[in-house]
Amino acid sequence: MNLGLKNKMAFQGTVVSNAFIDTYMTAANGEYVKVFLYLLRHEGEEVTVSAIADALDHTEADVKRALAYWEEAGLLEREGDGGRPESRQSAEKEAAAARDVEIPEEGNSCDRMERLSGDEEFTALLYAVQQYLGKTFTQIECEKFAFFYDGLKMSGDLLEYLAEYCAGGGHSSIRYIEKVALNWYQMGIHTREEARDYTMRYSRDTSAVMKAFGITGRSPATAETEFMKRWFKEFGFDCKLVTEACGRTIKATGTASFPYADKILTGWKEAGVKTLGDVEELDRRRQASKRQDRREPGNGRGQETGRKPAGSNRFKNFEERTYNYEDYVWEDMRRRQQKGGRMDGTE
Repeated sequence: MNLGLKNKMAFQGTVVSNAFIDTYMTAANGEYVKVFLYLLRHEGEEVTVSAIADALDHTEADVKRALAYWEEAGLLEREGDGGRPESRQSAEKEAAAARDVEIPEEGNSCDRMERLSGDEEFTALLYAVQQYLGKTFTQIECEKFAFFYDGLKMSGDLLEYLAEYCAGGGHSSIRYIEKVALNWYQMGIHTREEARDYTMRYSRDTSAVMKAFGITGRSPATAETEFMKRWFKEFGFDCKLVTEACGRTIKATGTASFPYADKILTGWKEAGVKTLGDVEELDRRRQASKRQDRREPGNGRGQETGRKPAGSNRFKNFEERTYNYEDYVWEDMRRRQQKGGRMDGTE
């Protein structure tokens, strides 16, 4: 249908990559997308947090959260950090603290680069990873790979796979690559084969969770990835347990709520659950506790005067609290709504 309308705006366009639209935009908060598009529009200009906040009618705190989100996603990189060794190391120290893994001091990057200038393997490595990533390295990027190679003692073969893996996921930011490298270091990964096994397992588990939630056509958002790291790494749950919690979440809420699933899994962790059989046992005890409650005096039907003593087992504390994780989750989410909080894990 011809509407008879004419576009009166002169074309002065801002280019947005298809990768951003297809992969990153769908997973991001709409306000975060506004901030990123504003930055694209004013690329090369001096912009401040307050200017962005005024232009978009955001608070400065909103803008800072958006900038942190895109930096975490690997689409933004702070300029100037390369000149301050303490700034370059702060993220490394913070990441290592969670596992009590000591990250070696990065030291004098210029001295390291000078020392490695005659190392043929390192020279070949720099050439190879630049080919994988499709760009010519800056001095800072060269220094980072020198640190991985000489400071973290990662082999050239492992670092080539690091570049291959990151490039395959559409990530070429040195900050993203650094996070992956430090994670592998903390996980004790030393060879290409170990890295491949780890990334395949992580990818398989992630895909299983997204499928269980009915989420297709996009990668996990940052908050969703953090939830999954907690479940698989911190809690040590296998894929069957996590997807069972996802299924229960969909059944109870009708939505793919990562915070709700996290409440279920946290309850299981506290109860000492390790297998689906443990979950079934926990369900039986919970149902038995409910039936016992209905038989107690005060409900007009009860004949018994109290509960039977809890047996000696690893679910004892859980049973004695008559902890209903589904009721707890709903109550928690209602409290968040009343306080104006979000229910998507980004508050």
